[in-house]
Amino acid sequence: MAGLGMTGPAAVLLVGLSFRSAPVRVLEKTAVSPGELADLERDLLDGQCVTEALVLSTCNRMEFYVATTAFHPALDHVVEMVAAHSGMAAAELEPFLYVRYADAAAEHMLTVAAGLDSMVVGEQQVIGQLRAAYQSASDTGTVGTTLHDLTQRALRTGKRVHSETDVDGAGSSMVSFSLDHALRELGVTTMAGHRALVIGAGAMASLASTYLGRAGVDHVTVANRTLSRAENLADHARQAGTAADAVDLDGMTAVLTDIDLVVSATGAVGTVLGAAEVAAAEQERPHRMVLVDLSMPRDIEDAVVDASDAATGADVRLLNIEELSGLAGDGGSDEHAARDIVASELAEYLDQVRVQSVVPTVKALRQRASEVVDDELGQLIRRTPGMSDADRAEVTRTVRRVVDKLLHTPTVQVKKLSSEGGAVNYAEALAVLFNLPSGSSAAVSRSLDVGEAGKARIGNLMTGEAS
Repeated sequence: MAGLGMTGPAAVLLVGLSFRSAPVRVLEKTAVSPGELADLERDLLDGQCVTEALVLSTCNRMEFYVATTAFHPALDHVVEMVAAHSGMAAAELEPFLYVRYADAAAEHMLTVAAGLDSMVVGEQQVIGQLRAAYQSASDTGTVGTTLHDLTQRALRTGKRVHSETDVDGAGSSMVSFSLDHALRELGVTTMAGHRALVIGAGAMASLASTYLGRAGVDHVTVANRTLSRAENLADHARQAGTAADAVDLDGMTAVLTDIDLVVSATGAVGTVLGAAEVAAAEQERPHRMVLVDLSMPRDIEDAVVDASDAATGADVRLLNIEELSGLAGDGGSDEHAARDIVASELAEYLDQVRVQSVVPTVKALRQRASEVVDDELGQLIRRTPGMSDADRAEVTRTVRRVVDKLLHTPTVQVKKLSSEGGAVNYAEALAVLFNLPSGSSAAVSRSLDVGEAGKARIGNLMTGEAS
């Protein structure tokens, strides 16, 4: 992996944008297709500043997590890579970015995993998305100890929030939230007597199919670029008691005439349902049709609403991520309990990180002590040629026991004091007192000494609205 020669424990840097910080047009440009994800994660690695990388890509957020010992170079590198991928200039992209570093980056990932930073507070789908992001980065080989530990803590936090609180009862998943609004747009409380089209065959499409079945839909058609995957999802729907069939994307036009509700959730780059197809269906049978676009980039053209015609009875409504974000509410009183869990897990994680950050310094101290002992014993051997092997062995054991006992208390104390946090960097103090190699604190301090222009740029990003 690139960057293995870097010294000192790494900290996590997050560069992201979401529905809170960026308009849909910008989110669409930065969205990563599954086929591009591995290449982007490898591009984020840089031997001089980034040792690990993980990309969390959902329908309404793009977050780039990296491990680094040099904040400013890593920030520059990540922004440049994201800009290059999106086809935007860095200066054009930066106003929409937020940056979190070290403790703040960890807190953000735990909050996201808990569903507390979602459009719909408490939604559970993000846990699966984070788990998939970790698995992808792990398969690519861009995850090491730093991001592994943080991601596992975040997943644990999300599971606790959803098992120990009712926050997800107040804030349902993005799919059910969106389809609840779609039913209101149709003017119905159930899907009985109505037909639906689900575009896509992934996790969100499967959730949509399940929701529609529970809502009593008469029939579901599943459309996907790969027909076999559409048939598989349709078969699952039939097994659950819902009438269903499957078509490929070219077959959608033929069924649109009879469709009342369309739900699209694909990983496609570019639209899969255009205005012309919807207009043709409405011309053949003018009727109320609601389309829900859960994809990023968007699957459905905005111009489909042009098919609406009060004179003929055609009435088309489109709900996309941008509009749904404005409709989402909060998670109610249970959100407080969920945030308490996040705070508790974060505190435990940061204690663990602080203790781990001391380990290299403690190892360096013991190595220095061992070198001093070896040097002194070597001199003793040269000065006492008549000493027996048994006496030398006993002296060696005695000296090493003395050193171990002397180092035991400062070793235990530095770990204890570091776990308690505070303004003092005890690992760095230990390194200075014993003239050991500098740890991470000095490296970070040097990286932040970037001049007034650089500080202003970092400040703008660090105070950006979190997603």
